[in-house]
Amino acid sequence: MIVPFSHVLLVAGIVFALGVFCSVVRRNLIMIVLGIEIMLNAVSIAFVGAALRWNDLDGQTFVLFILGVAATEVSVGLAIIVYAFRRTGSFDPGKFNLLR
Repeated sequence: MIVPFSHVLLVAGIVFALGVFCSVVRRNLIMIVLGIEIMLNAVSIAFVGAALRWNDLDGQTFVLFILGVAATEVSVGLAIIVYAFRRTGSFDPGKFNLLR
């Protein structure tokens, strides 16, 4: 492996922290979904790095499943966001309540 495994984990940790920051700080439904996508990409980076470190393809297989889950999450998440925007006229998650 050309890049040390610790550097791969450091980059994955930084990207994951940026995703958490984006999801927690921003009060916008689209930015929350984007933050979740960034966190899934960070996990993918860690899995690929681990697969290369231990010469095993299981990590890359997990990345394929993560990509499938991410695509599903985006489609369902955007459908919910469009529904919330049509119902409230805003992307603020505090204004949206499913029980009303």
